[in-house]
Amino acid sequence: MTADDLRETSVALAGRALELPELAGAGTVAAYVSVGSEPGTLALLDALRARGVRVLLPVLLPDNDLDWGAYEGEGSLAPVRHGGRMTLFEPAGQRLGPDAVTTADAVLLPGLAVDTRGMRLGRGGGSYDRVLARLERAGAHPALVVLLYDSEVVEHVPEEPHDRPVHAVVTPSGVRRFPREP
Repeated sequence: MTADDLRETSVALAGRALELPELAGAGTVAAYVSVGSEPGTLALLDALRARGVRVLLPVLLPDNDLDWGAYEGEGSLAPVRHGGRMTLFEPAGQRLGPDAVTTADAVLLPGLAVDTRGMRLGRGGGSYDRVLARLERAGAHPALVVLLYDSEVVEHVPEEPHDRPVHAVVTPSGVRRFPREP
């Protein structure tokens, strides 16, 4: 995709996500800053913040777990290179602890793909598997939403016993919902 395509996709994705009732009524949203070829999230983060939503962003810990910090605008982000892996943009301010995510009304998850059952394929580091397990242990039930390109919604992704389905996937062309587990 060209830089213009990426910008247009980011704006379309933000518009679709902002229409979600789960985000419209949220006081706190745990999100992430997109990197590389991921669908852009900065427009959405800024729009949520402009609505008065508290936006939490992840900070990757050495064991691949996630700490959290508040998003205070693009200028509050610091590029952090993690070993031989990619550079992530993380909040530069105070760390709130790994359990801060349990206060979120919605959690926006990165992914490589989501299938027709709502199963998400991540990058394989297990960071968000830990987040989902932490939410479950805490009895927290935020809306789980993945932001993807249309082509990344597929028929089937591999699944492991610890994997949990998401509630919705937002793409530039629309929203697809999946049934919540009882």
